[in-house]
Amino acid sequence: MAFSKVLVANRGEIAVRVMRSAKALGYKTVAVYSEADANALHVQYADEAVCIGAPKVSESYLKVDNILNAAKLTGADAIHPGYGFLSENADFAQACEQAGITFIGPTPDAIELMGSKRLSKIAMIEAGVPCIPGYEGGEQGLEYLTAQGKKIGFPLMVKASAGGGGRGMRLVEAESELAAALSTARSEAENAFGSGELILERAVIAPRHVEVQVFGDTHGNVVYLFERDCSIQRRHQKVVEEAPCPVMTEDLRVRMGEAAVAAAKSCNYVGAGTVEFLLDSDGNFYFLEMNTRLQVEHPVTELITGLDLVEWQLRVANGETLPLQQDELQLNGHAVEVRLYAEDPSQDFLPQTGSVLLWQPAGFDGELPNVRIDHGMTQQGVVSPYYDPMIAKVIAYGKTRVDAVRLLARAVEESVLLGVNSNKQFLVNLLRHPELVAGHTNTAFIAEHFSDDVSLHPAKVDFESLAIAVALFAQPKQQAAVSTEPASQWHNTIEVARSLKLQVGEQIHSLKLQDQQNGLQLQWNDDAATIQVLEKTANQLTYVWHGVRRGVAFVQQGDTLYLDRGNGNLMIQDATYAAPATADAAGDGQIRAPMDGAIVNVLVNVGDQVSKGQTLLILEAMKIQQQIKADVDGMVAEITGQVGQQVKKRQVLLKIETL
Repeated sequence: MAFSKVLVANRGEIAVRVMRSAKALGYKTVAVYSEADANALHVQYADEAVCIGAPKVSESYLKVDNILNAAKLTGADAIHPGYGFLSENADFAQACEQAGITFIGPTPDAIELMGSKRLSKIAMIEAGVPCIPGYEGGEQGLEYLTAQGKKIGFPLMVKASAGGGGRGMRLVEAESELAAALSTARSEAENAFGSGELILERAVIAPRHVEVQVFGDTHGNVVYLFERDCSIQRRHQKVVEEAPCPVMTEDLRVRMGEAAVAAAKSCNYVGAGTVEFLLDSDGNFYFLEMNTRLQVEHPVTELITGLDLVEWQLRVANGETLPLQQDELQLNGHAVEVRLYAEDPSQDFLPQTGSVLLWQPAGFDGELPNVRIDHGMTQQGVVSPYYDPMIAKVIAYGKTRVDAVRLLARAVEESVLLGVNSNKQFLVNLLRHPELVAGHTNTAFIAEHFSDDVSLHPAKVDFESLAIAVALFAQPKQQAAVSTEPASQWHNTIEVARSLKLQVGEQIHSLKLQDQQNGLQLQWNDDAATIQVLEKTANQLTYVWHGVRRGVAFVQQGDTLYLDRGNGNLMIQDATYAAPATADAAGDGQIRAPMDGAIVNVLVNVGDQVSKGQTLLILEAMKIQQQIKADVDGMVAEITGQVGQQVKKRQVLLKIETL
């Protein structure tokens, strides 16, 4: 069972995080990577790295034979699966065992049992773990399921037995909706998981989502490391995770912890696992599912316990007993985590792809000791269309919950991500919402309190942002890229053009400007003000605006500027000398890809007449499908994209001739 070299069968932040603990214990580390990840941080961080295939996950990170061959090539005698990909694949765990490689995780039997919502629920009922009333039987005919649903009553949840992440899940409010919900959930489950098996449960409306971290070893010991509250979700995806649960009592913690241990013992569980529960307003809790891997949100547990859960995984996999028993575990303080994604909240959280021009996580200078940022991004990296667009997990610890939430909001706000849009401002606004700060959260929180937040709309530019752009665009081109001259010696050669046109989105903003001894005097519409530049370095501008000194991170590429303002990636273009606008602003019939991705369906043919707003193609990136619509009325003149083709952002896919 003893091993000396650990291969991490994953990518991104979790691969780096696992390697960090493995190295600290003296193990050699091996990374695997796809062709798209050749320059990724986890590849650079590992002692050795092996390319395992093409960018598509089915040809690399899900290719069991390629991963096992990488282990053989490097002499790795243990494999850590991380989370996602093959982490909950019983066949992969079995293949590792058969190859004589230690799988750092539970047994294949435990993975298989807990991977089925139907079978795991039956096992939990037998183990005495509280479960939601429902149907989890083997008879799966739609008519029979309909009859069982009527018996359970409404509202009702229809769930894919093999599902996760909200796929194959439907909330049914009334009997009239049941048949359609069963049919669509089954179809979605078959497409996503290869199994149309369903379970039915009475819906628990607006509960808290509370999960318990468990750990077992090969000597029969099982403990719980307290709970995490993951109630704030969007479309069944966790947004904010914290530990401990804000409404937890000591009695409830013990009862939930003991139930989680019973769940783990029922399948002879080994390693790190998470038992998820729904907690209603009356303090009743019900088994939801068990995740047989390390959770994305495990850092909040590490911060309140002072433990390294990956270290525990490695020790248990090497045959050691658990480092601590239940009565030795302690909980101190509060920790909160959010996930920073490359996605655009103003476009229904559309995943973003492309080059990261500047990534600068908060606290890199050591000034935020209670902030932890787990990431797998280099300072100038790439967000690929092939994988999940998570950039980083931002976690903060405080003596109290209020301290932790306040610090986390600052840490997210101070993290700089330029070049791609992100959910940064959405997270900051969410963390500063009074109801969240007060701990009044449940799974319906975002829909009830946050559905019309300003971060969910296109960013509006303000005078200060335009002034910053003018100051940067007006800098003499012959001046060095880095300037630390005081404002009195910082001159701008702007006499040739007394006005500047800046484009933000589709809008053009005209500003009048004049170089003054104390700065740059600007006029925008009816407003006038002066910006004084104090210092400019490669990616940071320090200035005075309305008597207040501030700093802002930026990246400038020719006539395009990216500012860490507004939505966190405010793009401003110098359009002063640009050609006059054409019909493109209103739609020119050149249908372009809004993101990198693959064409999965073309719904029109050459010669078809189409209307503005009509769906023409379906583009997929990171498991999200985007409808590509016509921007004008006309006739399809040319289709340049084909089904299955990988396309780049802004690539022309189809041309429409106006009639």
